[in-house]
Amino acid sequence: MAMEGYRGFLALLVSALLVGFLSVIFTLIWVLHYREGLGWDGTALEFNWHPVLVVTGFVFILGIAIIVYRLPWTWKCSKLLMKSIHAGLNTVAAILAIISLVAVFDFHNAKKIPNMYSLHSWVGLTAVILYILQLLLGFFVFLLPWAPLSLRALLMPIHVYSGLFIFGTVIATVLMGLTEKLIFALPSYSSLPPEGVFTNTLGLLILVFGALIFWIVTRPQWKRPKEPNSVLLQPNGGAPEGVESSMAMNFGNVDKSDSELNNEAAARKRNITLDEAGQRSTM
Repeated sequence: MAMEGYRGFLALLVSALLVGFLSVIFTLIWVLHYREGLGWDGTALEFNWHPVLVVTGFVFILGIAIIVYRLPWTWKCSKLLMKSIHAGLNTVAAILAIISLVAVFDFHNAKKIPNMYSLHSWVGLTAVILYILQLLLGFFVFLLPWAPLSLRALLMPIHVYSGLFIFGTVIATVLMGLTEKLIFALPSYSSLPPEGVFTNTLGLLILVFGALIFWIVTRPQWKRPKEPNSVLLQPNGGAPEGVESSMAMNFGNVDKSDSELNNEAAARKRNITLDEAGQRSTM
């Protein structure tokens, strides 16, 4: 099935991938060139894993997971396969986000820095918790075949909205975190030193990536088509889509068959009457 506005979709997809990849590269350059590198020893080098893992997993990979259903080359793949890919990408993003939190807490505890006092930390931890709950909900309700169709139909709008809400929250949290880090670690931030300009540019790249993902995922013409044999329950508890129409067609066929039978019976009765009349006339 051809996608409407395919060229526009392809241009936005390539732009999103390019900007997202640049965001990861900029983050690595920032921590390796300006922040002295990476390590896992309780020092600032361990903290540097936090932005790298968040931007890589919680921004870039999560963004790809959100739009994976919209890739037209995957429309011929089974829905179960696409669900598995979607769940796998989200699982990788969740693991990287959790490791990034461990790096922050290790660094704070080693340096006797208080935990969970800033708005950045409050919103960030909330996003991680909501994301894990979202992942579990998707796994048990949409990936495994145990949940009834009525429950899936009820929770699908919530699942879609919460995924976009969490992604937007992550983007906002990352921007807060970049600003907070520069204010604490860069006394000359107000005079726009090279590191400040570079990190501000990183923030703009992340913002643009989020905007591109939101645009791609909210265009109805780029939505994955429904499978021909799929049956979806109506959220209001009505009959499944496709079932009512097939039932109506069946009932229509029954009515048509009944009328044909009645017409045939009437014709036979008329023939018998004519035959009897003919016999009487010849007697």
